[in-house]
Amino acid sequence: MDRVRLFIKSYHPIVHTLILGTVMARAASSMSLPFLAIYLGKHSTMSAGMIGIVIGMGALAGTLGGFIGGTLSDRFGRRVIMLAALFGWAVVFLGFGLVTNPVLFMLLNMLNGLCRSFYEPVSQALMADLTEPEKRRQVFSLRYMAINVGVAVGPLLGAFFATMNGALPFLLTGITYFVYAVTLYMLLIKFGIKQIEGEKKATVTFRSAWGVIRKDVTFRYYIIGGIIGAIGYSQVMVTLSQYLERDFANGVQTFAVLMSVNAIAVIALQIPLGRWAEKYSPLTAVVVGNMMFALGDVGFAFSHSLIWLGLSMVVFTFGEILNYPAGNMLIDQLAPEHMRGTYYGAQTLNNLGHFLGPWLGGFLLVAYGGKSLFLIMTILTLSGSFFYYLGTKRQRKTKIASKLEFL
Repeated sequence: MDRVRLFIKSYHPIVHTLILGTVMARAASSMSLPFLAIYLGKHSTMSAGMIGIVIGMGALAGTLGGFIGGTLSDRFGRRVIMLAALFGWAVVFLGFGLVTNPVLFMLLNMLNGLCRSFYEPVSQALMADLTEPEKRRQVFSLRYMAINVGVAVGPLLGAFFATMNGALPFLLTGITYFVYAVTLYMLLIKFGIKQIEGEKKATVTFRSAWGVIRKDVTFRYYIIGGIIGAIGYSQVMVTLSQYLERDFANGVQTFAVLMSVNAIAVIALQIPLGRWAEKYSPLTAVVVGNMMFALGDVGFAFSHSLIWLGLSMVVFTFGEILNYPAGNMLIDQLAPEHMRGTYYGAQTLNNLGHFLGPWLGGFLLVAYGGKSLFLIMTILTLSGSFFYYLGTKRQRKTKIASKLEFL
């Protein structure tokens, strides 16, 4: 009981609310979005190609929208942007359950991508605003675990509700987001987030923000490293299923088991691995994480049974747990206080890796086979650490130069 009280007192109540809300929101969205392609195929006249375009437009809009949402949050405050995104999400999912027109579906999914790109970096920035610097890595780790808890239970709930009515998961998701938005709105008022955020930072414009990002070489190195990491990560989330279906008996069922192993491993190992990572620098955690990604890829390349595939997934998950919170910390350490939202928003450029990864992985799988695919991804993933190293090295030099100039 004392540990629970200590944990509650360790972070601002809004941080706890955002973490709990992350569980609810991810459970709700994963209750519906994984079934969107199937739902559109059954309840609309769209072709398979059109369905792919509709779903892909959401990711594209999200990639472009992160910078916009982050910059707006620095200018007008986190509260306004987060609430707009949550209420927008409620409209999106209610719309998914009600409309049938392909153009409306595409517009709704683009709005879905924008809402995600607005909410996620801005909520991370607010968590950082309300947390002492030495505790931020813990908060990012808790947030990442919350995401995986939601993703672990969401598809099961979605499959259950879909048996009653195909539109029901989308309608329930929309209602969940609306309730979350209203609850968060009341709590933000109660705890005075408008005052905590301070005065609106009218000096942060899109032009000035883009100018800073464009000139920040360290940030560019981090983004390149993140895009490379996303290309490798997307192979396990997307191309692995194609590889298993093609080369293994019961490949679809095997992939489902591996996804469950991934979610369970994240939930079970997040806290102990997070505590270990706190003893080292974020760069060390990223490099070790990439090494775990690479070892997992080697395992996928040479595994011929479910047991070895499962062990490879656990090793791969080690990398996931270490890499993503540490990557957020590197951005947190780099971003100026008044532009934290802008930097987190621009970090969504990493999604280019999730866009390019499935295409590259599919080509390599068809042309060279699964073993070659994962061995190539092993080398590519390890190379990403080099860019994080270059970025950290440059940041250190910049800090030293600034101190000498001050003296």
